[in-house]
Amino acid sequence: MAAMNFSIINLGCKVNRVESDDVAATLLAQGSQFVELEEAQLIIVNTCTVTGEAEKKTRKAVRHALRANESATVVVTGCAAAIDASLYEEMSPRVRIVAKGDLMQKVAASQQRLERLRVGDSFPTRVGIKVQDGCNNACTYCIVHVARGRAWSQPSSEIVEEVRAYGAAGVRELVLTGINLGSYRESSPEGCANLAALLRQLLDAAPEARFRISSIEPRDIDDELIALLAESEGRICRHLHLPLQSGSSKVLKEMARPYDARWYSDLIDRIRAEVPSVAFSTDIIVGFPGETDDDFQMTLDMVRHCRFAKVHVFRYSKRDGTPAALRADQIPPEIKSQRSKELERVADEVRAQERASRAGAREMVLVETDGAATSESYYTLEAPADSSPGMLVEISM
Repeated sequence: MAAMNFSIINLGCKVNRVESDDVAATLLAQGSQFVELEEAQLIIVNTCTVTGEAEKKTRKAVRHALRANESATVVVTGCAAAIDASLYEEMSPRVRIVAKGDLMQKVAASQQRLERLRVGDSFPTRVGIKVQDGCNNACTYCIVHVARGRAWSQPSSEIVEEVRAYGAAGVRELVLTGINLGSYRESSPEGCANLAALLRQLLDAAPEARFRISSIEPRDIDDELIALLAESEGRICRHLHLPLQSGSSKVLKEMARPYDARWYSDLIDRIRAEVPSVAFSTDIIVGFPGETDDDFQMTLDMVRHCRFAKVHVFRYSKRDGTPAALRADQIPPEIKSQRSKELERVADEVRAQERASRAGAREMVLVETDGAATSESYYTLEAPADSSPGMLVEISM
């Protein structure tokens, strides 16, 4: 692809962020320039469709791109485009639908993967490494398994090569990402049997860097991964993002989540016993169809028990094409709003308690580009005065 002015609108998950940054790095390596929407010849919208609200934001983003620039080609890619391409094609003759798997082939030209590292002022200090894609689960509120397809894993040899290159480039935190990250495995006998085996290879590939596990399904946490987390002494950040979604076993069953509330709380307790300094964050959906006041109270109780350092609160949003969207017992918006605010209040209270419990402890923090620093336990702190972006520095919490 010839050099040109381009802009990227990214929506959705951390995997989308990695994919968008990969495209940007490739275009920059070819001499293209990252510009504002109004100046771009090419606008790429990397879409999300996980909920009805996400789909709404995607439509808005594409319309905004078309209005902001009356001549640019607007490439729509990602999950929303995979589900309903015609919806976006009908918006304008300037819209081009490109499957995510084909996007890099269209922009890569002769650039090799390791010639286009996502480092520098245009990219995050913490670099995401996509190791897995797709999902074999089918939660009743989610359509991503349709948009992304079956789970597959990147060959460990390619991941090791990429991680080694980023380590050599001075990157000090690498975040492993995937749509269903914990399902990582290679089928060949000489390949990595699971995520823990992959991490052992990566620790050797970039000895000066630390690794962070992105969102991982609770059922994919095994004894080997817990042991590695405990013995790595911070080389693998002692922070896990384990989506809960609800503290009610009834609701979890109706969501088709593969665990109940007691199993989840026992997992949290087991990990904390093995790794006392671990921090947990999570995702919770409020107002799932049929959720009662008692169900919601169980969720509040679970947040307090698990002592989450951070809770991402989502109000249930119907996504057409999912079983949950067909249910007649939808929760009224005002109740979802009320429960969301109450959960956020409790989550903030628990977060403050967790932060206070770490006072005086020593942690390594990664200095970010904006003067902030991210601790191993995933708190945002003020960067030390004598530090510079990209450094790993030990401080007192």
